[in-house]
Amino acid sequence: MTAPDDQGLPWLLFLAVNSWNGTARTDHHIATHLTSHARILWVDPPASMVTPASNRFGEPRRVLPRLVTVAPRVTRLMTVAPPFHTRPGIRRVTPMLVRAQVRHALRARQIRPVAALSFSAGDLLGRWGDNVLDVLYVTDDYLAGADLMDIKAAEVAREEATALARADLVITVSPVLADKWRGLGADPLLVPGGVLSEAYSDVDSAPRPPDIDLAGPVAGVVGHISERIDIGLLEEVVAAGCSLLLVGTVDPQWEPVRFDRLLKHPRVRHVGHRPFAELPSYLRLIDVGLTPYVDTAFNRASFPLKTLEYLAAGRPVVSTDLPAVRWLGTDLIRVAAAGEFGTAVRQATLEARTPEMLVRRRQFAADHSWCQRAELVGKAIGLSVEQTRQRVQDGSLGEASGRATSTGCARGTGN
Repeated sequence: MTAPDDQGLPWLLFLAVNSWNGTARTDHHIATHLTSHARILWVDPPASMVTPASNRFGEPRRVLPRLVTVAPRVTRLMTVAPPFHTRPGIRRVTPMLVRAQVRHALRARQIRPVAALSFSAGDLLGRWGDNVLDVLYVTDDYLAGADLMDIKAAEVAREEATALARADLVITVSPVLADKWRGLGADPLLVPGGVLSEAYSDVDSAPRPPDIDLAGPVAGVVGHISERIDIGLLEEVVAAGCSLLLVGTVDPQWEPVRFDRLLKHPRVRHVGHRPFAELPSYLRLIDVGLTPYVDTAFNRASFPLKTLEYLAAGRPVVSTDLPAVRWLGTDLIRVAAAGEFGTAVRQATLEARTPEMLVRRRQFAADHSWCQRAELVGKAIGLSVEQTRQRVQDGSLGEASGRATSTGCARGTGN
């Protein structure tokens, strides 16, 4: 049910690439923070009707689409598709099935969105009415990632061209992506990744995890571990005399022999996926956060969220040379290449817990909050604090809602 205070708020259609119940990424963070100004219809990527529930965060298998309220001002549409819907041939039909389910949900809830934000180049834009602003929100280089997704590059290029032709606005998360889409003819808005600063403010007082007994100093990687990570850099860190803590899922096809050998080292621990609420406990043990990416076109176009998360926890960062890191432009992140990475990590441990450096890192991260990123997106699509305040003055929003939504983002204080 919609609260009376919400009746004057516009609807946004979020065509996401991640499940609402999955790891919170750019689409989830932007949607959550835009609830200050709008109601959200969140559309999950389709799940196969035969996908085991254990592969989808323990949720029941979907046979039919489901429409449920999952958070204040957020309605979630869980879409379904036939088996093998990501394979060639069937893959082209999948957007049509998703669009049909979205249209049904819009009719069922009598929703008329003012904007549709698609986080993929799938055929989902330009379908929701002449008065709907179509936004292509680019978080990755789709073409550079074609091999990762096992899709033909020509098909991805065709999808990008179609999405661009139907988009009224293109948003990118990195300067490399902005340059790419500018070259394709867009005038993109750069909205880099952000961080939930307040979620990491109490890292140093979090309970110690019972499953880790590593001697310091400890370097750590938090996040999915796959072919995007340079395992040679992890080996350098251990060879430099640091312990290594890995928190996150691992692609079983990624360096199976070398990774197994790395895990046998007495100073290396891998704890797998941990819920977001438990991450502060593991970050408490980490002295230096690592962003050890392989130098690929896909990685150069990315904006690794873990980098800002380490800083929000007060930890120094050692990263490979990424355009996103250079865009951040801070000495709080050490850039190092193979052959010098381990030494850079060891040097970073010397000032890891210096009080004044802890403060600097956290202040820097707070200046890159998701709240501020969402304000940029909101203004670009016609939503803003000022407009929400005007709705209150016009009487279309209740006073309680107005007080909650007209505060904006405080610079340097997190979310």
